[in-house]
Amino acid sequence: MSAFATLILAVQMLSALAMIGLILMQHGKGADMGAAFGSGTSGSLFGASGSANFLSRTTGVLATVFFVATLALAYLGNAKPSSTGSVLESVPAAMSIPAGPAVDSTVPVAPVQGAEQIPAK
Repeated sequence: MSAFATLILAVQMLSALAMIGLILMQHGKGADMGAAFGSGTSGSLFGASGSANFLSRTTGVLATVFFVATLALAYLGNAKPSSTGSVLESVPAAMSIPAGPAVDSTVPVAPVQGAEQIPAK
């Protein structure tokens, strides 16, 4: 693997781990809806707007970095090889498939009892 592909893979993994951490740190908006109707105190009906903007924007940026890195890795993985020849042409002739065990046709085979006899041609 080239050094460029390794760098892109590292960026992708770090952005994925950072996204997981940021998503887990965010406060769900569904939890505030229950608090707004009397079961607790809430900042507002649709959630707090303080750190949610920073966390959601950072998550969006990291998601963009992750998808760009994924597309770059897909492009590098699907790049055409430098040689235009077939893979089968590079196999040496000595690497052939070995023949199976030799069958001796002079050895008589005992018939199976109860089986129908098939006349020999």
